[in-house]
Amino acid sequence: MRSRYSGFVVRDESYLLQTWHPDTRPRRVRMDPAQQWLGLSIRATEAGGVEDGTGTVEFVARYRIDGKGHRLHEISRFEKIDGRWYYLDGQHL
Repeated sequence: MRSRYSGFVVRDESYLLQTWHPDTRPRRVRMDPAQQWLGLSIRATEAGGVEDGTGTVEFVARYRIDGKGHRLHEISRFEKIDGRWYYLDGQHL
């Protein structure tokens, strides 16, 4: 989760696509050049350990666009494939 947040911060579309689950991966990741990421808070995790095949992360990411603050509150689902974690989808809260 944190590495994907970092991918958004540095606008690394290639990394974000590589870590997106193949079943739900979009063709492109749309990023607003005016968006400035300010911080990430992990609220909760469920499963996602070494022996798990799936996991969830609840987080709040703060960002600013044109001087106005915003928050993205989401529960993200991840799935492990061949030992690597992939972002499957998320539910905005």
